Amino acid sequence: MGLSEWLDQKEAEGLDVSQIVLPDDLAHNEDPDETIYFEEIKPCGILCTRNHPFSTVERFGHWFYARGQDKKAGIHASGMEWGLFTKNKGLAVTTAKTHIE
Repeated sequence: MGLSEWLDQKEAEGLDVSQIVLPDDLAHNEDPDETIYFEEIKPCGILCTRNHPFSTVERFGHWFYARGQDKKAGIHASGMEWGLFTKNKGLAVTTAKTHIE
């Protein structure tokens, strides 16, 4: 079962899937169909491997997964990760942009 089908099943069960935590077997086993948006704040250069705030929107079937690390966390910090599952592309992109601005 793919991510999109799993989310559809959970939604049909009456669960709010917008903030759902994915099972490990789904979280890392499926590549997105496309990446709609990606932004990263990385002033230290492309070779830096430390943590940087970012926002991305990826499409899995008819679901959009907006996720990232909030800009307020700061450069090279950890924490303040966020995520949102939605069928609304506009909401996903707006949410991602809000967290990185």
